[in-house]
Amino acid sequence: MPNYWYDNSESLVAILHALRRFRRTDQEMRRRMSMDMDMNVSDLQALQFVIAAEGQAALATPRALSQYLGISSASTTKLLDRLTASGHLERHPHPTDRRALVLTCTAHAHDEIHARLARMHARMREIAEAVPVESRKAVVDFLTAMADQLDSEGSVAPLSP
Repeated sequence: MPNYWYDNSESLVAILHALRRFRRTDQEMRRRMSMDMDMNVSDLQALQFVIAAEGQAALATPRALSQYLGISSASTTKLLDRLTASGHLERHPHPTDRRALVLTCTAHAHDEIHARLARMHARMREIAEAVPVESRKAVVDFLTAMADQLDSEGSVAPLSP
């Protein structure tokens, strides 16, 4: 039976099915983690955004977070209120803009995320290290091209009958 989207090249279809499975299981892991942490997926994405900014020595602001999540400033305020009340985030005055705030994760947030993800990230590193050195660039190029393609698609046109 022919594949719905692709020709019958088994190796091509196997790669694309593996990628689809990875994306699906990654989404499911994030959903489970957010439930385990008693927060919604957007809250978890916000924590990841702030942690990433901290890791790059960049300032995470509510405006940048709104843009990243694609939500309104009112929704961002509610999200930040939840994460502040739960002890995961703090708001601080911006060092150069009196009107702006800077977001930081608390030690509690870092500890909770590290406790939940350290083992998974260690295993992911082991799996990545098992990729032959000569194949790593091809893997990175493939994943980068796929991410670029998904980013370029924008919204999908609605189906017509």
